[in-house]
Amino acid sequence: MADIQSVRFVLPLPPGINSQYTQVGKRRVLSKEHAKFKRGVQRRIHRLRVDAVITDDFIAALEQGWVGLFLDFYFESPRRRDLDGGLKITQDAILTALGVNDNRVVDIHLVKRISPSKPRVEVELEAIPTWQFDDEYVVLDTIDDLADEEDELENEDWES
Repeated sequence: MADIQSVRFVLPLPPGINSQYTQVGKRRVLSKEHAKFKRGVQRRIHRLRVDAVITDDFIAALEQGWVGLFLDFYFESPRRRDLDGGLKITQDAILTALGVNDNRVVDIHLVKRISPSKPRVEVELEAIPTWQFDDEYVVLDTIDDLADEEDELENEDWES
């Protein structure tokens, strides 16, 4: 079995949930703060790619396997923000920058920490080669696998 690969990096703290969207007419759109955060993450991921911290092989492992995401949020104060408010924007920004679909995420760990002088998010991103969803569920990733599964279902004796 292949080993889990991981990379670690630091991102700026994302905007709070109340600052992530704005109303334009009847539509909710990304706020300027949200867009700025996503651009910053894009630049940071690009730098990590250039520096070979995040390699093509690692991205391929994320795309072919599953994703684990460990986020330590360092807030300025313990009560001003909810821990989970930054999860979705951070997850989306990272995986979009890598070109990886966020439906590959199977494991998330969030930790709230305090750092008044240096708010940030410390990220550990894991490429998990295999994942057991439960005792009976098997992931079918190819058309051939789907056809084989359909044939098996058609040939099963449903009467017994």
